[in-house]
Amino acid sequence: MRRKDFIKLSSLFGGGLFSGASYARNRKKSVSDIHPSEAISNAEIQGSMFDYADAPIEKVRVAIVGLGNRGSTLVEMLSWLVRHGHAEIVAICDVQPEFLNRAEESIAKFQSSAPRRVDGSSDENAWQNMCNTEEADLLLVTTPWRWHAPMAIYAMEKGLHVATEVPIAYTVHENLEILKTAERTKRHCIMLENCCYNEEELFVLNMVKEGAFGDLTHAECAYIHDLRQLLIDEKYYHNRWRLQHHLERDGNLYTTHGLGPVCMYMDILRGDNLSHLISMSSNEASLSKALRESEDPSLNALADQVKCGDVNTTLIKTEQGRSIMLQFDVHTGRPYNRLNKLCGSEATHYGYPSRLYKDHGPTWNWHRWEDEEGYKGYKEKFSHPMWSKLQSQISENEQGHGGMDFVMMYRLIRSLNKGVSLDLNVYDGVLWSLVGALSEKSVAFGNKKVNIPDITNGAWKTPRVHPVFREF
Repeated sequence: MRRKDFIKLSSLFGGGLFSGASYARNRKKSVSDIHPSEAISNAEIQGSMFDYADAPIEKVRVAIVGLGNRGSTLVEMLSWLVRHGHAEIVAICDVQPEFLNRAEESIAKFQSSAPRRVDGSSDENAWQNMCNTEEADLLLVTTPWRWHAPMAIYAMEKGLHVATEVPIAYTVHENLEILKTAERTKRHCIMLENCCYNEEELFVLNMVKEGAFGDLTHAECAYIHDLRQLLIDEKYYHNRWRLQHHLERDGNLYTTHGLGPVCMYMDILRGDNLSHLISMSSNEASLSKALRESEDPSLNALADQVKCGDVNTTLIKTEQGRSIMLQFDVHTGRPYNRLNKLCGSEATHYGYPSRLYKDHGPTWNWHRWEDEEGYKGYKEKFSHPMWSKLQSQISENEQGHGGMDFVMMYRLIRSLNKGVSLDLNVYDGVLWSLVGALSEKSVAFGNKKVNIPDITNGAWKTPRVHPVFREF
């Protein structure tokens, strides 16, 4: 090192930004920010809602807030349950009157009584009027992300169960508040992760349960979906609310479609848990290019403001030593993919398209997937009983992402009807969402390792068969 460079560095470390006292303060802040275990401990999380079952509800009264793209789909998914007397849509709310009109027309086709209409166009808090136990049992939240946690917390405080679209929350603080509120009020709060109910994922899960994969070692999962056109569309995401997240945040902004099924495979929170993660984002190129090339001058002006990298990769370690690679990319022009890769000592599955390799020893079927006939045999043998039982209903509701939306809503409503614990509890939704919040911290602190706190107060250590295998 040249003497003048050494003197320059010495002056930096001797005073100013990198002085000993300043460095200690910065380091203390950094450690606190990226290791939230203390916050969990101070929050006094008990794990009391893990297997919670509330009183049966013969007919679940559903209030729905948010009737855009997702809300309108879930209205359709409730139609079979309404027609068979398991549920009733009692109130609907949106900030756009045309969405309310559309929902009313749809509901009128399968429900004789019209739901109460709550117009939020002049008051964005009008939805609170639906949160009373005299009118509803369940609040279904299908709004932009920033409303998920506040709405869920408010509704639970008012005595309602809650089902919210993904993510359940996207900050560490809001995730903790949801946990504390659910435990204090003894209200269900489920995150509606539909990919946990897809035929392929349930098939793989059943193979795991039956021991066909042997000892699990590694998984790869993702949300890879070119959303550039939808992000910049003025109407698809009302006021381009989802684009705003990409201008302000960098990390994995949508963890749960890929991570949810993998956590089910690995018995996460039911014998294993997520331990820590490291996350990094690539440079950003594709979304800003789309903004720059748009014919809308207001979008051109945002091109240099995109913060979220094109591809985020998060590596996760579990307490039992397994590894998970989780990716997020909604900027790059490429086909849709959730990866859905699972490796075990006796089998490997790769998704998109679904392929299976069953290991019969180191010299058998080398480098070749199961052929069509072999794959079909395993698919028939390990078809999840839930999917098989609901096949006729699924065929009537395939517009809901091939049937998985219907299965998800069916399981939720029927669990409430019967007064049993839900397939996915509040800890599942919070953990999968918390990974997103912690990925942002890892990226912000130079891809540092971030500990994932135990949000169950040790309840995860008890092995359990996943509730999706419960028949009703």
